[in-house]
Amino acid sequence: MPRQLIDSERVFRGRVFDVERDRLREASGMEMIREVVRHPGGAGGLPLYEDGRVSLVRQYRHPARRELLEIPAGRIEAGETPAECATREIADEIGARAGRLEKLAEFYSTPGFCEEKLFIFLATDLAPAPQHLDADEVLEVVHLPLAEAVRLAAAGEIEDAKTIIALLLAARQMG
Repeated sequence: MPRQLIDSERVFRGRVFDVERDRLREASGMEMIREVVRHPGGAGGLPLYEDGRVSLVRQYRHPARRELLEIPAGRIEAGETPAECATREIADEIGARAGRLEKLAEFYSTPGFCEEKLFIFLATDLAPAPQHLDADEVLEVVHLPLAEAVRLAAAGEIEDAKTIIALLLAARQMG
């Protein structure tokens, strides 16, 4: 039986996410407090070229305190579909326009405390497009064979969950 929401209080409003403190009641009558990160969700795509290479981006992620290798991805903007977000992020971050997108997965990133849902696509039929990085975005585009990217994920050298999921699902689909 679902828990009943008794009260919700916003305790933080940020540029990327908000935090709310919810008071819930179980069917047994027991009450509990849960902090929830409110986030509009994100989408990204794994650009896969005809020759079997993929494009990832290497960028500094402050919470991890290091650079991570990731698929191009970002926050879904108001009025934007996940596919539109993934298409925009691929173009903006790596300078490629996806002629075809195929959804690989949708999942909650960390459902224990965050409502963020991620949508991952396989992007093919790629053509050059202008790269448009955000003013504070510094990244390196890395091209490598899909098999090598999967090997890096399996070896723990790719640590970003959405990227690992995208690589493993794309590799399974390809063969």
